[in-house]
Amino acid sequence: MNILDHISLGVPSIEAARRFYDPVMASLSLSCLAANEAFAAYGKDAVQFLVMVPSDGAEFSRGNGTHIAFRADAPASVDRFHSVSLEAGGACAGEPGPRPDYPANDVYAGFVIDPFGHKLEAIHNGFAS
Repeated sequence: MNILDHISLGVPSIEAARRFYDPVMASLSLSCLAANEAFAAYGKDAVQFLVMVPSDGAEFSRGNGTHIAFRADAPASVDRFHSVSLEAGGACAGEPGPRPDYPANDVYAGFVIDPFGHKLEAIHNGFAS
């Protein structure tokens, strides 16, 4: 059982966020399930990840040391996530490949920074596998 209901990240604009996140989430077989000017919500059968404009009207900020890890069904999915992220305006934060330093066996992961400074990971055989 997952212990989290959903995770959200702040962004300055939903329109800008969707230009990045729509293709990146699609690379992991996820889609935008709901959206308006305040949020875009992604998942397969249920919303699990959102990008949101801060509700208090203040500027969004990113968390130093924070990253979001998305489960990938195969190493090829990690590769696809990484390349689509770069094509959509993200930056490399760790090439896709084996991660022998992770405690689980046969972990394959790749890292990117989204256009808003958030660190993202796609991981195959991670902690939740």
